[in-house]
Amino acid sequence: MIQVSHLSFSYTKRPFIQDMTFSVGAGEIFGFLGPSGAGKSTLQKILLGMLLGYQGSAMVNGRECKNHGADFYESIGVDFEYSTMYEKLTAKENLQFFSSLYRRQDRAIPELLAAVGLEHDADKQVSDYSKGMKSRLNFVKALLHDPKLLFLDEPTSGLDPTSSRLMKDLILAEKRRGKTILLTTHNMQDAAELCDRVAFIVGGTIYALDSPHNLTLSRGAAQVTYTWLDHGEQTASCPMDKISEDSLLHRLIAENRLQSIHSSEPTLNDIFMEITGRTLV
Repeated sequence: MIQVSHLSFSYTKRPFIQDMTFSVGAGEIFGFLGPSGAGKSTLQKILLGMLLGYQGSAMVNGRECKNHGADFYESIGVDFEYSTMYEKLTAKENLQFFSSLYRRQDRAIPELLAAVGLEHDADKQVSDYSKGMKSRLNFVKALLHDPKLLFLDEPTSGLDPTSSRLMKDLILAEKRRGKTILLTTHNMQDAAELCDRVAFIVGGTIYALDSPHNLTLSRGAAQVTYTWLDHGEQTASCPMDKISEDSLLHRLIAENRLQSIHSSEPTLNDIFMEITGRTLV
């Protein structure tokens, strides 16, 4: 679906995106993970054909992005971080208008509104919607023409836990429909939960690219930490795959002296910090 080779871009004489190479397969959720200003949104704009002055190659659906035609967007849906709806129109009127911009209208508006729990608010002006409601409406706007490829920019940013959970469920539902999804985020939990692969981006450079699971395992195995009382609380740890060799742990279990035991593994945020030297905020 997407092939990027030796891509570079600059807003000034100083390079901003530098020699990026990656590909995204059909049906994959691919995440660009990095802090604000890392180059995620710029990369997305290049792939959307909004920034043309780049070097190297960026191909989407077999077409070079800087040479796209009018039909380029017939197979692409975009959900920006901020609402792009007309506030004085109702939700249904907004969707009817944006639907008219495409040759294909393969998703029925009432069904889309019902899918995001807005069927009873279809005739309410968008100005009266909460942030979570606007986010859900903005998301289904990107689905009106049933595109093969979805670009999602910080889809859960600023949402409460309930709205965030609903948004992630909607994204996974579209993946099950066969969509290819590009997700830009600085939310480590979203990336770990949603993405098949992630690219760590800082300063316009890709530092690592793999599945969240592989990235985590590559930087250290899960640990088991346990505590017991012996003239005060004592603590020890061992790798998960070495439990059978930990004689102290076995003895404490046999003597019923354990106070607590739990396992942990590096988070995606831990791995990001280790590889890039930066945090995700």
